Formats: sequence, C-alpha cells, structure tokens
Amino acid sequence: MNDEYRRIRVLWPDHLNMPRGKYLPARLAELGTRQCVTLFSLTYDRDMIPAPGTMLLEGMPDLECTFSSDDIRQGWENGVGVVVGDLERHGEPLAIAPKTVLNNAVTSWKDMGYTPKVGIEYEVYIMESDDCGGWKPYDAPGSMVYGTGRLGDPAGIIDSIMTTADEIGMRLESVNGEFDIGQFEFTLEYDDAIAAVDEAFLFKTMAREVAAEQGYMMTFMPRPINGVGGSGVHVNLSFSDNKGNNVLVDPDGTNGLSDLMYQCIAGQLHYLEAMSALCAPTVNSYKRLKPAQLSGYWQNWGHDHRCATIRINAERDSSTRMENRMPDGAANLYTAVAAILTAARLGVEKGMECPPAETGDGLENLDCEGHVPNDLNAALDALEADTTFVEEIGPEMVAQFLAVKRSEWDKFVNCVTDWELSTYLPYI
Repeated sequence: MNDEYRRIRVLWPDHLNMPRGKYLPARLAELGTRQCVTLFSLTYDRDMIPAPGTMLLEGMPDLECTFSSDDIRQGWENGVGVVVGDLERHGEPLAIAPKTVLNNAVTSWKDMGYTPKVGIEYEVYIMESDDCGGWKPYDAPGSMVYGTGRLGDPAGIIDSIMTTADEIGMRLESVNGEFDIGQFEFTLEYDDAIAAVDEAFLFKTMAREVAAEQGYMMTFMPRPINGVGGSGVHVNLSFSDNKGNNVLVDPDGTNGLSDLMYQCIAGQLHYLEAMSALCAPTVNSYKRLKPAQLSGYWQNWGHDHRCATIRINAERDSSTRMENRMPDGAANLYTAVAAILTAARLGVEKGMECPPAETGDGLENLDCEGHVPNDLNAALDALEADTTFVEEIGPEMVAQFLAVKRSEWDKFVNCVTDWELSTYLPYI
C-alpha cells in the first residue's frame, strides 16, 4: 500500500488534543517513528511541566510510534497517506497516551462480552480575519440552525470540507448549520469505538486544515465568542454482544430499555463530576457548561431531552443509544470517550440504580440539583478526589493530566486580562 503514496503522515493525539506526528518517506514508513516522550509535559504556551511520566528530568527520552501498514489510508494532501499511530515505550503501551487509555477502556468492556460502539457529533465555529491580527465570526448572515447551502456558507468552506471527506472516504452522516451565525455541526457515522474516534480525530485535523487553506479558522473552542452559545462534542454510545445485537434494548424492560442501559446511565451520572475535567479540560470549557445552555451541565438524563446531560433517543432498535452532551472540542476525544466508557462500566459492575428521567423543561425547572463543577480548578479537584474512577481509567494518565492542567489554571488565575484593564485601569 505504501507504493501508492509519496510519503506517509503519521499522527497521534496528545494530551492537549493536538495532532502530533511526522512525515515519513513511504519506503521507510514500516519502520515506524520515534518522538520525545517529554512532549506530554507541554502546555499550550509551550512551557514544560515536570509532570509524572513525561521524564522531563530524566533526559527526555524517546517513545515509539507504531502502526500497521494496513491502517494507512488516503490523506487530504496530494500523494500523502495518513495513519493514526499507537504510542509505546520499550515495546509496552505508553500509559499516559490517550489512545492507550481508550484501548484499555474498550478492552475492559470486551472482557465483559460487549463491543462499544460510538458516534461523534462535532459543533464548531468558523472564524475569519479581522484585519487587525485577530479573528472575528465568519460573515455568514444567512446562518440558521439546520441551515444548508451558500447563504449560511458564502465562501464555500463547509462544501470544501464535505468534498474532501468524500474524496478520501471519511464517513460523514450529516452536516448542517448550528444555532449561531458561523456555527456548524458535523455528525460522523457510527463504528467500533476506536475506529470511530480515530476517524473523528483525523476528520478534525483535515477540516481545520482545509479551512486554513482558504484563510479561515475552524475552532472547536467551547465558547469562543462572547454573548453567543458554545460548541460541544456529543458522544453517542451503545454496545453490541457477540451476535451483533444492541444490548441497550429490551422489549420487556421499562420503556423498552435493558438493565444494562440504566446501569450505564447511572454510572455516568455518578461519576459526572470526576470525569468532567477529562471531558471539559480548559478554563473556557466552564463558560459553556452553564444552566439552560443545553450543554451537559446537570446531573440528569432524559428521554429525547436535549436539556439533559444524557439523552436517550426515541427509537428502540439497533440505533438505540446514549448521547452524552457534556464533552467539548477542547477535550482529547480518546480520553473523553474512555471516561464515559469507564463511568458506564462502573455503573454496570457496581449495579448502580438509575435515578428517574428528567421531567422538567431543563431550563428553569429541573428534578435534580447536582451538576458539573463550576470551573476547571474544581473539576480537577473532583477528578483527583475520586480514587475509584482514577484507578479504573488510568492513574498514570490522570497524574500527568492533573499536573499540566494545574499549571494551566494557575496561569489563568494570575493573568491580568484585557477585560480587567479596560474595566479598571481608567478608574483605579
């Protein structure tokens, strides 16, 4: 297969949800590649934190990035194949790597006799240059929720992304305008969990690069614009048995749902606070996670209820699923899906009892009081405090994640913002 390409682009997801990797000559690609493990110590501003597992103070040695040539696929650059690699060190999976964490979460479910199935929905904003070195919302005054066509996408950016996806075999299920001007939603087809997340990771990388080629920024930032709504990532989840049956369905169960479904819901709600930092991992995330924002703030679930954190679709067939609406695009999707799978599994293993479905409107009237933490610092505290969840999802990854994110929070707290200067400086 390597003969089809001039070079191979080997990618892998880091802890900041950024695509790292290398270009390799096709003739050498089968040898794999190496990078520095201390990359996992980096913050967004390129500071290096001596986080556990990153070996910053131990010589900054290599990790190995491995892959099968069978997994190389056509990329979006001319003559370039692309593949998502697995990270190892001395032949063993790298414990702090997000894909390792997801692999472990999937394996735990398979050991129980179930195969996790995942479908991803991305919400994004398109931004354009403001001619002053910054960015402003895409000038698309015809934008509307469920909008299609050039009135909502006058520059054809979304069309270019859809065309590229078609050409390289990325399986989009649907594309449409979202609620606010310049906001869009991309839904990818369902697949086995790892394949689905690999596809979503590559799609995000491709879409941002296609937009950038036209001079635009596609941002997955949770709330990039003051005064308008945020963007999330909806993780749709189901499980199949060894015969391919959707085990969330039970014609004899309450509302046609199985005990497994209710226990999965219960687990996700029980560990909502613990997993919030992994699903909503930035300061900005908690400017999206607010009441009445349809964003997964509340510790609740509902039948076809978009104001609940976990929404159960109305159908009772192979499409029956849980839709977790709490994560956002700043999250590493491998880690976020692993967190949801881990919480759901613990709900099953511990036989947790599911609370009643939300009956309120979810905006002003609710049946529940619990919710996600109100800021990143509180979310980090909740994750660290839940030792059961930490042990099950991967203590090595959590220790590395906490160290980097504590540094991020400290910088935010001690940063003098433009808002503070414009509000206070002239008067104090």
